[in-house]
Amino acid sequence: MTDHVAAQMPPVQYAQVNGIRMAYYEVGPREGVPVIFCHGFPELAFSWRHQLKAFEAAGRWAIAPDQRGYGLTERPAAVEDYDIEHLTGDMAALLDHLGVEKAIFCGHDWGGIVVWQMPLHHPDRVAAVIGLNTPFMARAPVDPIAIMRQRMGEEMYIVHFQKPGEADAVLNGDVEKAMTFFMRRPIAGLPPSAGLSSERKPGEASTFALIEILKAYDPAHDPRETFLTDDEFAAFVETFERTGFTGGINWYRNMTRNWERSAGVEEKVKVPSLMVMAENDAVLPPSAADGMEAYVPDLEKALIKGSGHWTQQEEPEAVNKTILDWLDRRFPK
Repeated sequence: MTDHVAAQMPPVQYAQVNGIRMAYYEVGPREGVPVIFCHGFPELAFSWRHQLKAFEAAGRWAIAPDQRGYGLTERPAAVEDYDIEHLTGDMAALLDHLGVEKAIFCGHDWGGIVVWQMPLHHPDRVAAVIGLNTPFMARAPVDPIAIMRQRMGEEMYIVHFQKPGEADAVLNGDVEKAMTFFMRRPIAGLPPSAGLSSERKPGEASTFALIEILKAYDPAHDPRETFLTDDEFAAFVETFERTGFTGGINWYRNMTRNWERSAGVEEKVKVPSLMVMAENDAVLPPSAADGMEAYVPDLEKALIKGSGHWTQQEEPEAVNKTILDWLDRRFPK
C-alpha cells in the first residue's frame, strides 16, 4: 500500500477468499448488516474513501475490498479467473471470512455489474443491492461483444479490450497520463449521452474509442476539471504503476464467457434495491436504468445532479446522503 493510500484509509486487512489473498478495508461497529463497496475500472477500494469515512461517522459497518486483479489483492494469470462466477464467489467468500450471513452490496462501474449479479448467483448472501451508475443489465439476446462491435465499432474500448495485450500496453506504458485522462469531471453543457446504446452510422469512426483517444491525448490541453487532490491522484498512479491494468481489463475479457454461462439463470433481483444515477455519465447515463423495474421489483431510484462517471468521488456528500438516507429507511440501525 502506498503512503498516499494509507493516509486516507483504515488499516488494510487480508482474507484468503476463493483461492486468492484479498485486501480489504473496514470501518464501523460489527453490528447489523454490513455494506460491501465494490469498485470498478480502473479504480480501487480507495475510490470509496469518502463513503468509508461517512459510514464510520454514522456508526455503520462497511467494507471496501481491492477486488481480484487490483491493488493489494492477488492477480491470477488466467483470464478465465476473472469471470463473474469468480468475482461474485470472491464476495461470498469474503462474507464467510467476516462471519456474516448476508450483506448489502453497493457497486460502481464494473463493481455494479458484480453487485447486481450477486442475488442471481448467491441469493442467500444478499440483503440488498445498491447500484451506482451501473444499472441491472438483462442478458443480451446474443453475445454482447458482437452487439457492441456491430453498433460501435472495433475500436470501442470494450471490444478493443478483447485483444490480448494491446490495451494493456498502452495503459501500462504511461499510467500517469492514463489516470489523468480518466479522473476528470465531464465538460459542462454537453447533450445527454446514449451511453452503451449508442449506434454509429455506417462508415463512421468507432464510438468510445478509448485507446485511440488516449494515444492522442495531451494532458496539458485538457480543459476538464479534476476532483482529486494531488495526494489522491498519486495514490491511484503509484498503485497502477505497481500492478498494471491487466487484471482489471481481464474482467472485460470474460463478457462473452459470462454471457454463455448465464443461460438459464433467473433474472430477478428479489431484494430491496437502490439505483443511484449520475446526470452526466457519458457511458452509463440515467437512461441506462430505464426499465429496470421489470427485473428489480423493489426498486428506488435517485439522481445525482452534475456528476460524471466517478460519482462517489465527484459528489461524495450527495452520494453519502442518498445511500445513508435509504439505509436508514430500509435497514434502520
